[in-house]
Amino acid sequence: QVQLVESGGGLVQAGGSLRLSCAASGRTFNLYGMGWVRQAPGDGREYVAAISVSTGDTHYTDSVKGRFTISRDSAKNTMYLQMNSLKPEDTAVYYCAAASLGNDDYDNWGQGTQVTVSS
Repeated sequence: QVQLVESGGGLVQAGGSLRLSCAASGRTFNLYGMGWVRQAPGDGREYVAAISVSTGDTHYTDSVKGRFTISRDSAKNTMYLQMNSLKPEDTAVYYCAAASLGNDDYDNWGQGTQVTVSS
């Protein structure tokens, strides 16, 4: 079992920046991937960014490329999402997620943090 706790959400004007953090605890040695997933009201989940625990390779959905940066501090067991040039369409609840070995998808989720971008 892995516990994930997000922080850093809030209200920001369009063009502004926010940094989300996700602190992981528990059986973190069993993780191979982590990422950020967002969900806006009335929409489905959108996989925003992902990072490999072993290699540090990153992937982004097209809508955030060049604006968002995912990173991880292995010593602190903390993952980050730096969000720049925010747009109103980035408004959503952002979830930290992690995948354990043996699973094809994320099997550990945080409680979510609200990001609201005003126009």
